[in-house]
Amino acid sequence: QVQLVESGGGLVQAGDSLRLSCVASGRTFSSYTMGWFRQAPGKDREYVAAIWRAGSTYYADSVKGRFTISRDNAKNTVYLQMNRLKPEDTAIYYCAATSAALTPRIKDYAYWGQGTQVTVSS
Repeated sequence: QVQLVESGGGLVQAGDSLRLSCVASGRTFSSYTMGWFRQAPGKDREYVAAIWRAGSTYYADSVKGRFTISRDNAKNTVYLQMNRLKPEDTAIYYCAATSAALTPRIKDYAYWGQGTQVTVSS
């Protein structure tokens, strides 16, 4: 069982940066692939980025070059650095964990946090 708690969301202006954090419980954090997803009002949840236990990363095209996912296994934490934010990045951002390899599929992720709101004003 893994419990995930996100933080770092907020209200920012277009072009600003934010860093989201997700702290995981348990001693097996390093064995999980960690992902970030987001859900905008009235839209389906969508994949943002993922990082494999060995450090490989995979990004959605919409955030490639602007967002960076990283992890600190000693702190049981995964981060999402978001730069050059756009109004269309406004959403609730969720952290998730899977024992599978790098995957963008929501159904592959067994553990989810409760989300943190990111709002980008124009």
